[in-house]
Order: sequence, then C-alpha cells, then structure tokens
Amino acid sequence: MKALVHEGNKGINGLTLHQMQDPKPKAGEVIVSLRAAGLNHRDLFVLDRHKSTEPPLIIGSDGTGVIDAVGTKVNNVQVGDQVIINPGIGWKDTTNAPPEDFSILGHPHHGTFAEKIAIAADNVAPKPDHLSWEEAGVLSLSALTAYRALFTKGKVQAGMKVLIPGIGSGVATFLLQFAKAAGAIVYVTSRSDEKCQKAIELGADKAIDSNGNWHQLLDGEKVDLVIDSVGAATINKSLHQVMRGGTVVIFGASAGDVAQINLRDFFYGQLNLLGSTMGSNEEFLEMIEFIKNHGIKPVVDRVYPLNEFKKAFRRIESSDQLGKIGFLI
Repeated sequence: MKALVHEGNKGINGLTLHQMQDPKPKAGEVIVSLRAAGLNHRDLFVLDRHKSTEPPLIIGSDGTGVIDAVGTKVNNVQVGDQVIINPGIGWKDTTNAPPEDFSILGHPHHGTFAEKIAIAADNVAPKPDHLSWEEAGVLSLSALTAYRALFTKGKVQAGMKVLIPGIGSGVATFLLQFAKAAGAIVYVTSRSDEKCQKAIELGADKAIDSNGNWHQLLDGEKVDLVIDSVGAATINKSLHQVMRGGTVVIFGASAGDVAQINLRDFFYGQLNLLGSTMGSNEEFLEMIEFIKNHGIKPVVDRVYPLNEFKKAFRRIESSDQLGKIGFLI
C-alpha cells in the first residue's frame, strides 16, 4: 500500500511516499481502507520527535474510510461499514486526565496517511451521513479536543459568553461552531482581518484584533469562559478578560510555553485555570452525536492529494489556514 513515511532526517525533509506492506487485523482489530485524512499541527511536531534511530513511521492521526477486513472478536462493525477513526488509544471512559499509557495514532503507532490502517474496533464509529469523505477525514483530533475543552472542562451553557483567542486553527473553528450550537455568545480574536470576517460568517458575535486592547475592543465586557491555545502571548489578556469566578481552559501554547501571571489578581478573582488535551472515547462518541444532531460540518481550508504533502505541511506550518487541511487518499 502507499503511505507517507517519516524516517532519517528531521522535519519535512524526512517525509517520503513509500510502498508499505498491507496491515493484517489482529484479534479485536479492523482494517480501514482510508478515503481521506486530516493534517494537524501535531503531525508537524512528530517530524521532530520521531528519532532517526527509530523504525520508519507512517504519520497522521485523523482518518475516515470503509471497513476492509475484521479480526476475530469483533462484533460492533462489519466489512463495508463507513467509519471515522478516533485517534486516541487507551482512554475509554471520561476521567479527569488520560491514563498513563494513553497515546495517539501517528506516533509511536503507524498513522492514517496511508491507504490502509489496522486499528482497534472500539476506535471506530459510524461516519455521520451528512459529512463528505473530506469533512469526516479532518474531524477527529481537533473536534475531540474542542469538545472536551468546551463541554467537559469549560462546562459551557446556553447564554454564556465565550472568548476564543486566535481563531483560524481547526480546534478554534470547532470551538466556535460547538459553542454557538450550545447557545453561547462567542467572541474571537485574530491578527487577520480575513479570519475575523470569516469567523463572523461562521456565527461569531464579535471578532477583534488579537494585537489590540481586548477590554476596549469588547467595550469593557467580561466573559464567562476563555479557551486559549496561544499561550504566553495571550494568557494574561485571557485572565484579565474573564469575569470574577470565570474559567480559562488552555489546550495549547503555540506562542510560548512559559508565562508569568499576577497570582494576587488570580486568587482575588476566584478564577479557574484548567488544562485540557484530546478526550476519551466516551467523549468522542458524544461529540459525534452532537455533530450529527446539530448538522455541524468542519471548516475545510484546503484538500490535497497525498503526493502533494509538502504543500500541505508548508501551509499549516505558516498558519495561513482557516479551518482544517485534508488529504484525499
């Protein structure tokens, strides 16, 4: 089978299209013949984490396709089923944190940028009928991250005011769509006028300049919940913008891992600062139902054939995209 494999050099230069051996299902596994897959920032990070001393690795976490074969002890799916893959391995029930052995497809396990993948049958769910292959292919990792951050951690409710700094990433666009579907009032920030305008078209109630004074641009309004993935560049603005007793959920740190905050303002404000990553299989299934019930479709930025992987990686590396980047397999 054809697969996008990383070996040797760090970064994009270590990626090549290879012919790899077709996988065979073990007990409890299925083989998914992939139709589409989604590119995430995580795939960029893996290109540096995967060592040259390690075996060649098929990267990629998101994917959708058709069940091609089933192993023994598989009862929940059958050959021909159209499915979407949950890339989180080893996190079944919703808990405060994932188990110690939790991992994600694409590193250290072979991933989805290939014609076929072997995956536990419990890690697939029926593809929502209203989604195209391209839309279903880019869904899982970003949508699950957004769902847990917003509902499990942020406990969003109808009427709450939610602020999403740095609109444009796949997770951020899902956050906007999910929060609006839940009945929240949603504000976003971006340095790009184009992304601000697109966010308004997607339902954002206000879109402001990330580099400006958020307090002034929001007319002094405070919010109930901020979900931030920017990190050091925005954490103090986020904490300042949340109302007393409000919550800031952090799921990334694209602009820096280390930040200083005013602890006195933090505890006098009775604020909540929570971390979140990915989600459980239980949350994944809840998220799929939420998407089906509300008819939500991912915002797809661009879709490339797998042999144009360098263009796709350069686009996500430059953060030019709005929404998700996908591959047709």
